Amino acid sequence: MNAKVLFGVMMLAGSCVTVAFAGQFDQVPKVSLVAGAPAAAPPSGMRHGGDGAEKSSLTVTPDYIMGPEDVLEITVWKNADLSKQVQVRPDGRISLPLIGDVSAVGRTAAQLTEEISARLKSYMENPTVSILVREVNSYQIYVLGEVNAPGKYPLKSKTTLLQAITIAHGFTQVAARNKIVVFRFGKDGEGLNKIKASYDDIVLRDGSDQNIELKPGDQIVVPSETMVVLPSR
Repeated sequence: MNAKVLFGVMMLAGSCVTVAFAGQFDQVPKVSLVAGAPAAAPPSGMRHGGDGAEKSSLTVTPDYIMGPEDVLEITVWKNADLSKQVQVRPDGRISLPLIGDVSAVGRTAAQLTEEISARLKSYMENPTVSILVREVNSYQIYVLGEVNAPGKYPLKSKTTLLQAITIAHGFTQVAARNKIVVFRFGKDGEGLNKIKASYDDIVLRDGSDQNIELKPGDQIVVPSETMVVLPSR
Protein backbone atom coordinates (compact mmCIF):
# COMPACT_ATOMS: atom_id res chain seq x y z
CA MET A 1 0.00 0.00 0.00
CA ASN A 2 1.68 3.25 -1.16
CA ALA A 3 -0.56 5.88 0.37
CA LYS A 4 1.54 8.89 1.36
CA VAL A 5 -0.66 10.33 4.10
CA LEU A 6 -3.24 8.71 6.32
CA PHE A 7 -5.16 10.42 9.14
CA GLY A 8 -6.81 8.57 12.00
CA VAL A 9 -8.87 10.01 14.82
CA MET A 10 -9.46 8.26 18.12
CA MET A 11 -11.34 9.33 21.24
CA LEU A 12 -9.31 8.61 24.36
CA ALA A 13 -10.13 9.67 27.94
CA GLY A 14 -12.23 12.64 26.85
CA SER A 15 -9.56 14.05 24.51
CA CYS A 16 -9.28 13.91 20.78
CA VAL A 17 -6.01 12.42 19.55
CA THR A 18 -4.97 13.08 15.96
CA VAL A 19 -2.43 10.70 14.46
CA ALA A 20 -0.76 11.76 11.22
CA PHE A 21 1.32 9.27 9.26
CA ALA A 22 3.78 11.04 7.03
CA GLY A 23 5.37 9.08 4.19
CA GLN A 24 5.40 5.28 4.21
CA PHE A 25 3.73 3.20 6.94
CA ASP A 26 7.06 2.05 8.31
CA GLN A 27 7.78 5.56 9.59
CA VAL A 28 7.03 6.63 13.16
CA PRO A 29 3.68 8.44 13.36
CA LYS A 30 3.46 12.01 14.64
CA VAL A 31 1.00 12.35 17.53
CA SER A 32 -0.58 15.60 18.70
CA LEU A 33 -3.16 16.13 21.44
CA VAL A 34 -6.16 18.32 20.65
CA ALA A 35 -7.29 20.12 23.78
CA GLY A 36 -10.24 18.44 25.45
CA ALA A 37 -11.36 18.57 29.06
CA PRO A 38 -8.42 19.78 31.20
CA ALA A 39 -6.86 17.26 33.49
CA ALA A 40 -7.83 17.64 37.11
CA ALA A 41 -5.19 19.19 39.35
CA PRO A 42 -3.92 16.92 42.13
CA PRO A 43 -5.31 17.62 45.59
CA SER A 44 -3.25 20.10 47.59
CA GLY A 45 -2.29 17.42 50.06
CA MET A 46 -0.64 15.39 47.28
CA ARG A 47 1.70 18.12 46.11
CA HIS A 48 5.24 17.36 47.21
CA GLY A 49 7.57 20.29 47.73
CA GLY A 50 5.29 22.65 45.84
CA ASP A 51 7.94 25.32 45.36
CA GLY A 52 6.63 26.38 41.97
CA ALA A 53 3.02 26.43 43.12
CA GLU A 54 3.91 28.40 46.22
CA LYS A 55 5.89 30.95 44.25
CA SER A 56 3.08 31.48 41.77
CA SER A 57 0.51 31.89 44.55
CA LEU A 58 2.43 34.72 46.17
CA THR A 59 1.34 38.20 45.14
CA VAL A 60 4.14 40.75 44.86
CA THR A 61 2.80 44.12 45.96
CA PRO A 62 4.68 47.46 45.80
CA ASP A 63 5.59 47.13 49.49
CA TYR A 64 7.05 43.62 49.07
CA ILE A 65 10.37 43.36 50.93
CA MET A 66 12.97 41.51 48.89
CA GLY A 67 15.09 38.74 50.34
CA PRO A 68 17.84 36.24 49.52
CA GLU A 69 17.38 34.10 46.37
CA ASP A 70 14.69 36.38 44.91
CA VAL A 71 15.16 36.83 41.16
CA LEU A 72 14.99 40.42 39.88
CA GLU A 73 14.79 41.75 36.34
CA ILE A 74 16.53 45.12 36.24
CA THR A 75 16.01 47.27 33.15
CA VAL A 76 17.94 50.44 32.39
CA TRP A 77 16.11 52.25 29.60
CA LYS A 78 18.00 52.34 26.31
CA ASN A 79 20.96 50.48 27.80
CA ALA A 80 20.91 46.75 27.18
CA ASP A 81 24.40 46.29 28.65
CA LEU A 82 23.25 47.45 32.07
CA SER A 83 19.91 45.63 31.94
CA LYS A 84 20.08 42.13 33.37
CA GLN A 85 18.34 39.47 35.44
CA VAL A 86 19.99 38.83 38.79
CA GLN A 87 19.42 36.71 41.87
CA VAL A 88 19.84 38.15 45.34
CA ARG A 89 22.83 36.45 46.91
CA PRO A 90 22.79 34.85 50.38
CA ASP A 91 24.62 37.93 51.69
CA GLY A 92 21.65 40.05 50.58
CA ARG A 93 23.39 41.82 47.69
CA ILE A 94 23.27 41.88 43.90
CA SER A 95 26.02 42.79 41.45
CA LEU A 96 25.53 45.18 38.54
CA PRO A 97 27.87 46.55 35.86
CA LEU A 98 29.58 49.87 36.68
CA ILE A 99 28.22 50.25 40.21
CA GLY A 100 29.19 46.85 41.65
CA ASP A 101 27.44 45.41 44.70
CA VAL A 102 24.13 46.84 45.92
CA SER A 103 22.18 45.74 49.01
CA ALA A 104 18.75 44.37 48.07
CA VAL A 105 17.57 42.52 51.19
CA GLY A 106 15.17 44.48 53.35
CA ARG A 107 14.18 46.87 50.56
CA THR A 108 11.22 47.28 48.25
CA ALA A 109 11.68 47.38 44.47
CA ALA A 110 11.08 51.15 44.55
CA GLN A 111 13.79 51.69 47.18
CA LEU A 112 16.28 49.58 45.26
CA THR A 113 15.39 51.41 42.03
CA GLU A 114 16.16 54.73 43.72
CA GLU A 115 19.51 53.46 44.99
CA ILE A 116 20.59 52.11 41.59
CA SER A 117 19.45 55.27 39.78
CA ALA A 118 21.40 57.48 42.17
CA ARG A 119 24.60 55.48 41.70
CA LEU A 120 24.23 55.35 37.92
CA LYS A 121 24.11 59.16 37.75
CA SER A 122 27.89 59.13 38.07
CA TYR A 123 28.04 57.44 34.66
CA MET A 124 25.02 58.75 32.73
CA GLU A 125 22.52 61.56 32.75
CA ASN A 126 19.05 60.91 34.17
CA PRO A 127 19.08 57.09 34.13
CA THR A 128 15.64 55.45 34.04
CA VAL A 129 15.61 52.19 35.99
CA SER A 130 12.79 49.70 36.54
CA ILE A 131 12.80 46.53 38.65
CA LEU A 132 10.48 43.56 38.33
CA VAL A 133 10.45 40.74 40.89
CA ARG A 134 10.46 37.66 38.66
CA GLU A 135 10.65 34.94 41.32
CA VAL A 136 9.87 35.02 45.02
CA ASN A 137 12.23 32.56 46.70
CA SER A 138 12.88 34.28 50.03
CA TYR A 139 9.47 33.85 51.66
CA GLN A 140 10.70 31.16 53.99
CA ILE A 141 12.02 30.72 57.50
CA TYR A 142 14.46 28.29 59.07
CA VAL A 143 13.71 26.41 62.30
CA LEU A 144 16.82 24.80 63.73
CA GLY A 145 17.96 22.94 66.81
CA GLU A 146 15.79 21.08 69.30
CA VAL A 147 12.50 20.83 67.41
CA ASN A 148 11.01 17.61 66.11
CA ALA A 149 11.09 18.62 62.45
CA PRO A 150 13.87 21.15 61.84
CA GLY A 151 14.12 22.60 58.36
CA LYS A 152 13.13 25.33 55.94
CA TYR A 153 9.47 26.30 55.81
CA PRO A 154 7.61 28.61 53.39
CA LEU A 155 5.78 31.66 54.70
CA LYS A 156 2.32 31.73 53.12
CA SER A 157 0.82 34.28 55.51
CA LYS A 158 1.65 36.19 58.68
CA THR A 159 3.38 33.76 61.04
CA THR A 160 4.42 34.23 64.66
CA LEU A 161 7.25 32.59 66.57
CA LEU A 162 4.92 30.16 68.35
CA GLN A 163 3.29 29.22 65.06
CA ALA A 164 6.72 28.45 63.60
CA ILE A 165 7.50 26.14 66.52
CA THR A 166 4.18 24.40 65.91
CA ILE A 167 4.92 24.02 62.20
CA ALA A 168 8.20 22.34 63.18
CA HIS A 169 6.19 19.84 65.30
CA GLY A 170 7.10 21.35 68.68
CA PHE A 171 10.06 21.03 71.02
CA THR A 172 12.10 17.92 71.73
CA GLN A 173 12.46 16.67 75.30
CA VAL A 174 15.85 18.36 75.74
CA ALA A 175 14.88 21.71 74.20
CA ALA A 176 15.83 24.85 76.10
CA ARG A 177 12.47 26.41 75.31
CA ASN A 178 13.20 29.53 77.32
CA LYS A 179 16.38 30.29 75.41
CA ILE A 180 15.02 30.64 71.88
CA VAL A 181 17.02 32.90 69.58
CA VAL A 182 15.84 34.43 66.30
CA PHE A 183 18.51 35.68 63.90
CA ARG A 184 17.24 38.37 61.52
CA PHE A 185 18.88 40.37 58.74
CA GLY A 186 19.56 43.95 59.72
CA LYS A 187 18.56 47.04 57.79
CA ASP A 188 19.57 46.86 54.12
CA GLY A 189 20.83 43.32 54.78
CA GLU A 190 23.70 44.52 56.95
CA GLY A 191 24.61 41.85 59.52
CA LEU A 192 22.30 39.77 61.68
CA ASN A 193 20.28 40.93 64.65
CA LYS A 194 19.70 38.56 67.56
CA ILE A 195 16.24 38.44 69.15
CA LYS A 196 15.81 36.36 72.33
CA ALA A 197 12.52 34.81 73.42
CA SER A 198 11.21 32.62 76.23
CA TYR A 199 8.35 30.18 75.66
CA ASP A 200 7.25 30.34 79.30
CA ASP A 201 7.26 34.14 79.24
CA ILE A 202 5.02 34.15 76.16
CA VAL A 203 2.58 31.50 77.38
CA LEU A 204 2.56 31.85 81.18
CA ARG A 205 3.63 35.42 81.77
CA ASP A 206 3.06 38.80 80.18
CA GLY A 207 5.61 38.23 77.45
CA SER A 208 3.39 38.31 74.38
CA ASP A 209 5.70 40.91 72.82
CA GLN A 210 8.26 38.12 72.48
CA ASN A 211 5.90 36.21 70.20
CA ILE A 212 7.17 38.25 67.27
CA GLU A 213 5.86 38.20 63.73
CA LEU A 214 8.45 36.46 61.58
CA LYS A 215 10.01 37.92 58.46
CA PRO A 216 11.41 36.15 55.40
CA GLY A 217 14.87 34.78 56.10
CA ASP A 218 14.44 34.58 59.88
CA GLN A 219 16.47 31.79 61.50
CA ILE A 220 14.92 30.36 64.68
CA VAL A 221 17.33 28.42 66.88
CA VAL A 222 16.14 26.31 69.82
CA PRO A 223 19.25 25.23 71.78
CA SER A 224 19.54 22.13 73.93
CA GLU A 225 19.42 22.17 77.73
CA THR A 226 22.50 19.95 77.65
CA MET A 227 24.63 22.48 75.82
CA VAL A 228 27.76 23.43 77.73
CA VAL A 229 28.38 27.15 77.96
CA LEU A 230 32.08 27.88 78.16
CA PRO A 231 33.13 30.94 80.17
CA SER A 232 34.52 33.78 78.08
CA ARG A 233 38.22 34.43 78.38
